[in-house]
Amino acid sequence: MSDRIFLYYRAGVPIARFRFSGESVRCAPRDLTTMAWGREREFAWPMPPLDPELDRRLPEAVRCVRQGMVPREAVYVRDISGMAAGREVTAGLFAMLRGKNPLDFLCSGERIVACIDNERNYLGLLVEEGWEGLTPQGDMAGPGLSRPEWGIDFTGTEMVPMRDGVRLATDVYLPAGRKPGQRFPTVLIRTCYNRLATGQFFAFVHYGYAVVAQDTRGRELSEGVWQPIINEREDGDDTLNWIADQPWSDGSVGMIGASYLAIVQWQAAASGNPHLKAIISMVTGGVPLFDFPHRSGVLSPGTIAWIVSMRKRSFAPDDMERTDWDRILKTRPIREIPFRGIGEEIPFWNEWMDHEYYDGYWHKANFLAHQHRIDVPAMYISGWYDDVGPGSMQVWDMNRRNGRAGQKLICGAWQHKMNVSRDIHGNEYGPEAVRYDMFLRYLRWYDHYLKGVDNGVDREPAVEYFTIGENRWHTSSAWPPAEVEERELYLASAGRANTSGGDGRLLPVPPEKAGEDRYVYDPLDPAPFLIDISENECLVPENYREVERREDVLVYTTEPLERAVTIAGEPVAILYAASDARDTDWVVRITDVDGEGNAVRMCDGILRARFRRSFIEPSLLLPGEIVRYEIPMTWISNRFAAGHRIRVEVTSGADNSVFPNSNTGLPAADDTSVRTARQTVYHGGRRQSRIVLPVVVGR
Repeated sequence: MSDRIFLYYRAGVPIARFRFSGESVRCAPRDLTTMAWGREREFAWPMPPLDPELDRRLPEAVRCVRQGMVPREAVYVRDISGMAAGREVTAGLFAMLRGKNPLDFLCSGERIVACIDNERNYLGLLVEEGWEGLTPQGDMAGPGLSRPEWGIDFTGTEMVPMRDGVRLATDVYLPAGRKPGQRFPTVLIRTCYNRLATGQFFAFVHYGYAVVAQDTRGRELSEGVWQPIINEREDGDDTLNWIADQPWSDGSVGMIGASYLAIVQWQAAASGNPHLKAIISMVTGGVPLFDFPHRSGVLSPGTIAWIVSMRKRSFAPDDMERTDWDRILKTRPIREIPFRGIGEEIPFWNEWMDHEYYDGYWHKANFLAHQHRIDVPAMYISGWYDDVGPGSMQVWDMNRRNGRAGQKLICGAWQHKMNVSRDIHGNEYGPEAVRYDMFLRYLRWYDHYLKGVDNGVDREPAVEYFTIGENRWHTSSAWPPAEVEERELYLASAGRANTSGGDGRLLPVPPEKAGEDRYVYDPLDPAPFLIDISENECLVPENYREVERREDVLVYTTEPLERAVTIAGEPVAILYAASDARDTDWVVRITDVDGEGNAVRMCDGILRARFRRSFIEPSLLLPGEIVRYEIPMTWISNRFAAGHRIRVEVTSGADNSVFPNSNTGLPAADDTSVRTARQTVYHGGRRQSRIVLPVVVGR
């Protein structure tokens, strides 16, 4: 049998050549600075410049090719036809439907010709030479794209001064072989997790960009005090100006990153800095009180694992893994959770406790206060189960409201760790749930907005979204989609909607007869919000079947659907309710109920009553007053199948998502008292409690 030659591409760049000869596998790695091929030698792992973190699935891919065996769990998806080695061929795509970062396969007959490793923001691709055209690598050779013609030259770590004299550790990577005086657009990553852990973005250097990676204030080698989100607007502004002043910079900067790395982008944009030309905002958090580090005005216990892992200068992800989070989170007052839980004070946590409500401290981090300065082309990446998804909702709505051009949204069936799996907690979303084209999208975005390439990204549909149940991607010119109509489903009962076995109903027409349902909310036994704190994922599609059997959960359900109903957008709950307490919480959740009674969470909204009018000026309740609450929910696109039922839960507990409301009306940071609350939800007659669904017409 003749030798088979494979190339290994990372983010479209060939960085290793493999020779398969019987049982022998030899590898010639590439020097990523000179881009020269090294000598061929027996493959052993790890093998620089191959990275154990970035290329972690490569050994498995090599083993599968050598053995000629696709894992039995891989399922056939479809055939792909095209040119390979100068002839028309057809190959079958096989996908792994379960697990994180699935390794997929392209097979010609019994022979594996490519292994596709999806790593959230880029692909690792091991492909037989000549077969690239049938893989995602074929798209990387399309017209109008920058070509990977440069090596990577690390020029060193700069200590960049901020306006107050604090210096931030900043690494600079430039295209190797550049000519004297040659200037490049820059991709900037500002991170609280270690600038050395941003290697997934260094590939932009190969395509003719400078890449700058910086530790944020108080992190790793950067000076100053770590105060999450507080100093990022000024520090981002100063860093952009520093980049623009460098001799290698052409003055155009794009930013990229996920989660906190996205928050700092919006903070920098709020400075109005003219050098910031484009951002790629992945699973971003929003502004304080609204989203991060709060949820709906309340500090979220779901962030405690993150807080503990960030208490020192270096990120410590292993500290999130504990079996006693339930015990720790019951500590009262909540101010003492870190000390009594882990035996340490956390300075920024103490600051948060001292600033429970919106004030000047949080205002400094509120980029919405400067939204008139935010005018930058932005690509948003998020997921229906992203726990800071409200942040993406917030900035998208802000820019839509302000008429900003160059806005692009991609939203999938993903958690905060986006685009890494096709299943979440036993729910499967099919082979299309993971996308191979993320780095390609990023590169085209920057080519257009930083290099001025007319590649059409500004003329493509503004929105791409994945519909659960249908398990397909759709495009639209707007979000919510233009083809959406608001449809209302009304709460109704004969007074006993408690539990899924009660008489609560969801009706398509408003009930004429007034009614009400009651329950008692006990802060010492709140209804749970189903998450695993150690997982550090705070919105998941869990099965709420057992939760819906609680007496403190009101349950309203449609009849089995005669035909499928698809929604896409932001559902809203209109709730008429009263409490005998000065403060309390209202939680409204939509679940998709199948024929076996499983009730899978789609979306929900939480509102602390004192914040019903404003996060800035809390207002306690008058016990017994009937209040109209409008509770927006997280974005979702779901197809409720024929025979399924749409269900709405109303309760006051969301344990693990928010700290249970003590119902006392006292500030939560130091409150140790609790009282039960008698809750009443009204429906029918003059008080039509209802859910407003964004229904996709004709689908």
